[in-house]
Amino acid sequence: MNKKLYVGNLPFSINDTSLTEMFSAFGTVESAKIITDRDTGRSKGFGFVEMSTDAEAKEAIAKLNGTEHEGRALTVNEARPMEPRSGGGNRSGGFGGGGGGGGNRDRGGRGKRW
Repeated sequence: MNKKLYVGNLPFSINDTSLTEMFSAFGTVESAKIITDRDTGRSKGFGFVEMSTDAEAKEAIAKLNGTEHEGRALTVNEARPMEPRSGGGNRSGGFGGGGGGGGNRDRGGRGKRW
């Protein structure tokens, strides 16, 4: 049975191929995916790897979790199921909060807003 792993704190230079290569030392990599920003295409610094067996996944976790790669300490653990998102698609736009101006004008607009 395949085991999905979360890999965090990745250097932004890592791509799907290099992630596959990193984990292939511990067994068969079924899939490897770096999560990227939808708008820019830039890596978000984490990804997911699917190993073919539990034993391979456990070995990869034991050997890679906490190790440094390009100056960053990797976080490798078993991936948790995705939690359902709350809310839904009812966005009314804007950035929330009411209007108002620039704070306390007695202090040149730099005062605290209560």
